[in-house]
Amino acid sequence: MTWQSPARLWLLLAVVALVAGYLVLQRRQSRYAVRFTNLRLLDRVAPRRPAWRRHVPAGLFLAMLALLVVGFARPEAEVRVPRERATVMVAVDVSTSMLAGDVDPDRLTAAKDAGRRFVDGLPDEFNVGLVAFAGSAAVLVPPSTDREALHDGIGRLAEGITGVQGTAIGEAISTSLGAVKSLDATAAKDPPPARIIILSDGANTSGMDPIEAADQAVAAKVPVHTISFGTPGGSVDRGGRAIQVPVDGQTLRAVAEQTGGGFHEASTTAELKDVYEDIGTSVGYRTERQDISARFIGLGLVLAMGAAAGSLRWFSRLP
Repeated sequence: MTWQSPARLWLLLAVVALVAGYLVLQRRQSRYAVRFTNLRLLDRVAPRRPAWRRHVPAGLFLAMLALLVVGFARPEAEVRVPRERATVMVAVDVSTSMLAGDVDPDRLTAAKDAGRRFVDGLPDEFNVGLVAFAGSAAVLVPPSTDREALHDGIGRLAEGITGVQGTAIGEAISTSLGAVKSLDATAAKDPPPARIIILSDGANTSGMDPIEAADQAVAAKVPVHTISFGTPGGSVDRGGRAIQVPVDGQTLRAVAEQTGGGFHEASTTAELKDVYEDIGTSVGYRTERQDISARFIGLGLVLAMGAAAGSLRWFSRLP
């Protein structure tokens, strides 16, 4: 935390002086009461009051003054705020290998469940779109703030939805970039701040070279976060025969490193959820310094009301 007017903090010395003065005054009153030897009369003219409650209003008042001084010095703090027009494209692999049961109940179902949680955790003002890819890529849901449409799109994710088998990571990146550029009428000339998230379990086998697509993302200043999902022992059943589909994240790692995104590995549903949460804390935000003096002033006013209420409750003289 920093201060726009740090010199004003010297006023806290005045608050410290008031605290010292209050303590001295209480000590003098205590000594005077001891010197007053007629205790029976003292009890009549100065009835017994709660030992600690009588200090509460003064304590709250002094704390209020300290908070107001801090607010007067105009403190600043770094605050994460959503970027305007922030856009997140989620691209999910729907190739046959995503039916492997090494992740319960299978890779694709787990990916869909985690994807729903991820988009629900993003700020409502974020534009989120969905791309499905296997041997080719297609936009299932254009980027928008319509979460219901996005949930419907995630529900439609299934093997073969793109019509071509394979794993086209480069096509997924290129298609996602195209969706970002078509966000609104100004996106082509004034692109929104965007992130692309690629979830897959294998290396690229068809379509555009992922490195070439990553170059396009770098030129567009769009980091690509990649998730390698699955285990080395994954397999799918085809005609009663188990076909090994081990996870291969080498291409995904290279894409993330080239574009300035993050590469993540997940081998369980719980790990995938954690990965999405980690990504969600970084996409679509900017950090800026903001004046937070209102926080201290507001709390000071609350303490002032507490001091007033305590005085009325414990020390009011009603006829």
